[in-house]
Amino acid sequence: MNHYISVIIPAFNEEERIASTIEGIIGYDEIDEIVVVNDGSSDNTTEVVREINNNKVRLIDQKINKGKGEALNTGLKNISESADIIGFLDADLGISSSEAIKLVNPIIDGECDVTIAKFKPATKKGGLGFVKRLARDSVYELTGETLTSSLSGQRFFKKEVLEIFDSIPYGYGVEVGMTVDIIKNGFSIKEVLVDMTHNETGRDISGFLHRLKQYIHIKKIVKEKRRQR
Repeated sequence: MNHYISVIIPAFNEEERIASTIEGIIGYDEIDEIVVVNDGSSDNTTEVVREINNNKVRLIDQKINKGKGEALNTGLKNISESADIIGFLDADLGISSSEAIKLVNPIIDGECDVTIAKFKPATKKGGLGFVKRLARDSVYELTGETLTSSLSGQRFFKKEVLEIFDSIPYGYGVEVGMTVDIIKNGFSIKEVLVDMTHNETGRDISGFLHRLKQYIHIKKIVKEKRRQR
């Protein structure tokens, strides 16, 4: 069976890495289109994407920053109707986005409905692991499944999986909330080890504030999922 594979890349102020992120996947015959959603960037992200001369690449330019969830929703509204496998990739992966093919193949081969990228350990010290533990423990509590990468935004889906969502939720708890709903609806998930890299969050004030926001958003979405049981 021939598949039509669309990749959505939400981008906010990623002028330095967006071109190499696209370059990493553009040469794969399996990938049919790459939809970049500029999420109100104040740098040259849109100009960099426009300079890429390849008919696989389309740019959707949102003038106002609305957040990753809304950018993904915009992407989903603009991909080809032929798409039956859909991927989400972050804009800061750089050339390591080429590892995304490892997420595509298990779905094509019928091994699972969803793949999630499992990153190798970070190269620099980040937080204390409390957000990752919360995500892992919350998914287990609500589904009985143990996943170590439920925070990862690098994912590929069969189209019918995404159809269970009216829209992609907003906030840093989006990946955890989606993971819970996917499992509860009987779809299978496979974590795939990849050699991807991205801008890692360090142990500075901005890094800790980011993780605090993640923690609060995950707690909120877990509370909502508990009420739905």
